[in-house]
Amino acid sequence: MADPLKPDTAVPVVIDRRRFLTWVVASPALMVAVRLDSSFAQTGPVETEPASFNLYIAIQTDGRVVATLPRTEIGQGITTAVAMLVAEELDTLLDSVEVRTADADPRWLIQLTGLSSTMRYLAGPVRAAAASARARLVTAAAHRWQLLASRLTTARGEVLAPDGRRAGYGELALEAASVLLPEVSPLPKDVDAYTLVGQPTGRIDARDIVTGKARYALDLSIPGALPTVVARPPTLRGSVVSHDASAALAMPGVVGVVPLPTGVAVSAQTFAQALAARDALRVTWAPGPASHLSDADIEASLRDGMGPRPLPPLFTARTLEARFDFPYLAHAPMETQSCVARVTSDHAELWLGAQDPKFAQREVAEAIGWALTPQRVTVHTTRAGGGFGRRFFNEPAVEAALVSRALGRPVKLMWTRNDDMRQGRYRPASHHRLLAYLGSGGSILGWHHRSVIPTVEFPHGFGDLLTSLVGTVLPGVTSQTFFALSQKVPYRFGLVTQQLREVPIPIPTASFRSVYSSQVAVANELFVDQVARELGRDAVELRRAHLSSKRLEAVLDTVVREGQWGRTLPSGVAQGVAVHEEWDSAIAHLVEVDVSGAEPKVLRVVIAADVGLPINPRGIEAQLQGATIDALSTTLSAGLHIDAGAVREGSFADYRWLRMKHTPATIDVHLVRSDDRVGGVGELGYPTAAAALGNALARGTGTLPTRFPILEAGA
Repeated sequence: MADPLKPDTAVPVVIDRRRFLTWVVASPALMVAVRLDSSFAQTGPVETEPASFNLYIAIQTDGRVVATLPRTEIGQGITTAVAMLVAEELDTLLDSVEVRTADADPRWLIQLTGLSSTMRYLAGPVRAAAASARARLVTAAAHRWQLLASRLTTARGEVLAPDGRRAGYGELALEAASVLLPEVSPLPKDVDAYTLVGQPTGRIDARDIVTGKARYALDLSIPGALPTVVARPPTLRGSVVSHDASAALAMPGVVGVVPLPTGVAVSAQTFAQALAARDALRVTWAPGPASHLSDADIEASLRDGMGPRPLPPLFTARTLEARFDFPYLAHAPMETQSCVARVTSDHAELWLGAQDPKFAQREVAEAIGWALTPQRVTVHTTRAGGGFGRRFFNEPAVEAALVSRALGRPVKLMWTRNDDMRQGRYRPASHHRLLAYLGSGGSILGWHHRSVIPTVEFPHGFGDLLTSLVGTVLPGVTSQTFFALSQKVPYRFGLVTQQLREVPIPIPTASFRSVYSSQVAVANELFVDQVARELGRDAVELRRAHLSSKRLEAVLDTVVREGQWGRTLPSGVAQGVAVHEEWDSAIAHLVEVDVSGAEPKVLRVVIAADVGLPINPRGIEAQLQGATIDALSTTLSAGLHIDAGAVREGSFADYRWLRMKHTPATIDVHLVRSDDRVGGVGELGYPTAAAALGNALARGTGTLPTRFPILEAGA
């Protein structure tokens, strides 16, 4: 299914002062393409291939505005934020803007949705493209009316003349497409002039989501697509030795049974029939490579990988030490893995919510023997019900393509919740040792943090082919690089070192919300509190004295003020704080918890975040609140256990995410704006929420939590 908004040719026309290159593109209407390229310094037209565009914005003849992005809506609200930027710069109505996700295409430089990068990387190009389109619409109207373009204004999707004449963007679109050089500035507005961006705004897709109109992969009506499920091994990465499908094939509605590298697929007329037939299969399984491992073995491997303590710096009077253990975690998105596939002898077409559709395209092409011709695989990216790093991996796409090819029919392949929990990919377990070197007067002379973590798999790289190849061939290089780039201690603690030691444990891994920071930064912030207690200092005062970032000082001051840090609290109630800076953003959490009952109860959460320009404060608030619930859940009660190479937990019945009755009554979000940069949000809120909760528990109980989740099943 070709995208009518995907052009074949482009003519470069402007480079603005923000170094965003924009092109008017050959199209039935006005279309502007844009990409970011800081390597250009010239101020005139350039010849280039449209191979690394960041997005397209098209003004259609009916006045609708369509933005096509190489990123995936996975619930984070990027479609609303992008629509707000487009509407703002075009001076049009928000409900006239539609945001589409691009298919996998080599002309898009990077299509990876992750690393909190979408708005950080695309806000500038979006603004540039929309402003460029507005300038051309104004110029087209000036030519039509034979007026100076500088005398015209824009509002509500129209160009307005001083004499009262007006023309809608739709009726000007064709004329505007022929404008080579606009006669008014094509530069974006000053941020101070914004009237929509920065205002709390409801999601443009909210009604579709709550009414069921929004379409995910399994909602698509692909003619003849067969519901398909897969029988999977009882241990991680187990394999099929033999299978007997006779009973399954005799059941009503069953169309076919297909053996796969990952299991045995069953296709039927309905999912109920496919599930029943799957359960009737008789399969002999070979155990997976981790079948000799359980929790105790994994913990021993991690601890053995720690190595000896380093020598302390000179003049160290005392060394403090803490150790922390974090469990494997499932991503557990609300929508399980799924894919619709239609494969013929010379072409494959797939629909799925992928966080990197170009990587999905390559994986499917390799699986069906077309590694040298990946263009024979079309990947349509659908909206997805959560990702958190899990949808970088495309097992359902590969499985669906193989089944479709074998049966000669389209298929709708669905992973069950049990599949997702027990045969998925996980944030790895980890073990941490932190050392604080103290001087004779209580000064902090050094800080050493060594993390032992199984290799996080990055075969998708950072969204481009080169880093994907490195991530596949040399996974340790990619993981070490990402660790070094992302992990920083935001304090002046003398000589600071952080090290990653990787151990080979054959359990599939994937990046998880905030990647290494979900463990490393949490351990750092827990230990900061421990050091403060050892020194007899207030946790906030010690942080303020050593923070190396003004942005962190501002967000810390905000949660301290809004959360009334230090006030007299009821018996059994305690507060904890934590700070973190990453993805061009800064954040602080204050968590208030009651430890007087049988289990801790989080009463209140106060968040302060500096994300620069808050495009949609309501969307930012929602993301930070969601990340907070994730962190509270995995700190208190949700974690995975490995029993002889098998994941014990199979659903939300035993993977204990917080229920509504466990969530705090209030999660207040305060935005602190230091400048107009656009920072990342999606992964920002997890580390400080987890650490602030741990610190509150330590203050309330007198014992620093060092093993997570704190409340093991059955406790």
